[in-house]
Amino acid sequence: MLLENLADTTSLLLRFREDVPNAQRRPLNVALVIDRSGSMAGAPLRYALQAAADFVDRLTADDRLSIVVYDDAVDTLLDAQLVTDKGAIKSILKNVRAGGLTNLSGGWLQGCELVARHKTDQHVNRVLLLTDGQANNGITNHAVLNKTAGKKAEEGISTTTLGFGSHFEEDLLIGMARAAGGNFYFIQSLDDAADVFGIELDSLKAIAAQNLTVTLTPLGTTVIDDVLSLARPEPQADGRLVLHLGDVHENEDKLLGLQLRLPALPAGSHQLLHIAYRADAIRQGSIEAIAGEHTVQITAGSVEAVVAATDSRVLLDLARLRIARDKERAVEMADASQHREAEVLLHQLVADLTAKGLHEHFEIAEEIDQLNHYAQRIASRHLDNESRKELRDQAFQGRRSRVDLAGRGVSIDPAAHALPVVSEAGPGVELMCFREGGKLRVRVLSAGFADLNIQFPRAIRAEGAHYVVEELELSADGTFYRAKGSITRLVRPGETDPLAGSHPGSGGGRSRSSSASSRPAKPATTLADLEETDTIGSGILIQCVKDGSKLRARVVSDGFDPDWNMRFPRGIRAESTLFVVDQVNTAPDGKSYIASGEIKRFVQTT
Repeated sequence: MLLENLADTTSLLLRFREDVPNAQRRPLNVALVIDRSGSMAGAPLRYALQAAADFVDRLTADDRLSIVVYDDAVDTLLDAQLVTDKGAIKSILKNVRAGGLTNLSGGWLQGCELVARHKTDQHVNRVLLLTDGQANNGITNHAVLNKTAGKKAEEGISTTTLGFGSHFEEDLLIGMARAAGGNFYFIQSLDDAADVFGIELDSLKAIAAQNLTVTLTPLGTTVIDDVLSLARPEPQADGRLVLHLGDVHENEDKLLGLQLRLPALPAGSHQLLHIAYRADAIRQGSIEAIAGEHTVQITAGSVEAVVAATDSRVLLDLARLRIARDKERAVEMADASQHREAEVLLHQLVADLTAKGLHEHFEIAEEIDQLNHYAQRIASRHLDNESRKELRDQAFQGRRSRVDLAGRGVSIDPAAHALPVVSEAGPGVELMCFREGGKLRVRVLSAGFADLNIQFPRAIRAEGAHYVVEELELSADGTFYRAKGSITRLVRPGETDPLAGSHPGSGGGRSRSSSASSRPAKPATTLADLEETDTIGSGILIQCVKDGSKLRARVVSDGFDPDWNMRFPRGIRAESTLFVVDQVNTAPDGKSYIASGEIKRFVQTT
């Protein structure tokens, strides 16, 4: 219902559902496409390959798998075969080594080709693209890659992208996933790679229908202001709006949230929208096209009638979608230097949620803390690389109604470092921050309290940190606590401070250069003279490559131009060898580099 005789905007929620009483999983036709460029060297590649091996273990003999790895070159390790010998497949993964640039387009298109060779309507046909870097080789234009991803989706091949670490291009990976009808995941740390692969596999197993398309025809003077859910829109010349919503999972609602602008309507029933939908569903072991239509009607009435008709479940679902949509808008505004407008947008959303009483629901209370946190970061011009990735990831997951993934983010804000530190809890309540499913949660350690969730400011959360608060206030429904009063950080004598090794404002990302000497690297006599390392840390990765009759050193870490020449000791150059240097500085000519500080030979371990 809506208020009579009042022109206003309103939200509409549509649910699409395919109930499958005796679900039979469709076999998978999947290509794993794994970045093995220089930036993946060391622990990132090891964890990615382990996650891939875990993924293989969870497949069945009915599933078909391809494996592609890429740097400058693209190599097919497994050419689309049924998963009948998992041991042999996993042994192939053990031999992958990193080096070179990031030919993301070449690896991805090869994965698409391998899936296409065995594509059928009976399979779930998907490419899983994993990268930790920026596309700096092959096709690098975002618009071209997004358009190509959309064409592949039209051919029946979807793409899920997985961004690893803090240097990948989130706009590219999210754009490709949206265009291709797949998913996107921000793998925030090495240890959650396998979990994210598992989430995607569970999602693939549960697909009950594909290619859900909804056509909206506004009736009367109804105007569709915005689409809150994740969808690929196609406006039509006749005023209709076609939305491509992708997959529908078995026994699970597919939500479509809309923002409508309505005129003042008299009391009574009114038609708002005509809806037509179609999808390819699995019925009795085969693919069947299903279709239907519906006319949405709304009743205008008094305030009392509107309050009585309010459905709390619908209110929560629409709130989640609006939160996600406004997070996405806030990033767009910040990118356009509209920092004040973005801050106002997020604070207004907090006010609206609170006015509706939704702050008494723990999940929304958590979101309010997230919104306040990112509003402050945007207002202070501190939406750094890591925070931007978190916000874009939260927006993507929220718009596709993945409540379990919507609030992920573990970066440490400078505000956590700025908290006063005490050595004892005194009369206060002791809390601890811990990581759970990619989120920072807080639990109570002091005696006398129930084991409930705690609403706690996001800006001062840091994994492993202990806090002292004046009191905990029970929520109105008794399901969670709120931290009240002053907050300090607790570090007892003799204990290690979990924030001692992190840096305010770093966002948790890897530094591109250390504070080592900027003097040119000292030449070693031979390659054998160099110290070896299997860790890049804050250093820069260099690769020696054959360039005609010469050996050339180039930077393969992200953020540098690999085509620039580099001043690098000739006596240690050896084809395909990787090195770690303390720093890479731009030479006085402005178009070449100088390797600076200590040089070590990078050795990859299995």
